[in-house]
Amino acid sequence: MTAPAFKSSYALLMVDSPLRSAAFYRELLGLEPIEAQATFALFALETGLMFGLWSKHTAEPAPGAPAGGVEIGFKVANAAAVDAAYGKWLETRDVRVAQTPVNLDFGRTFVMLDPDGHRLRVFSTPE
Repeated sequence: MTAPAFKSSYALLMVDSPLRSAAFYRELLGLEPIEAQATFALFALETGLMFGLWSKHTAEPAPGAPAGGVEIGFKVANAAAVDAAYGKWLETRDVRVAQTPVNLDFGRTFVMLDPDGHRLRVFSTPE
């Protein structure tokens, strides 16, 4: 028996308030959610990835770990795009800087934290 071909199509974060988080990500990503309820919000990203925000108070089963143990990565075209994204994201309400733009082994990057402490990494690989 062969294993099914899995294709990543969905990312879900457990958050305190999906509506508050949806407002944050609307501003950060420049996208409108395709669904926004008190317990769940959903964005359709250009890559085809569905990005959901589920209330940690109503999720089943309840989450067992705090935020910050996983990163959501956003790859951009080049180092200049990393720096531009950093400037734009600094204008976003409720964003916290975890790492300013820096060159690491894999390329240029920075990390911000959302209102719940989830890590959001913007990066580019060497040109």
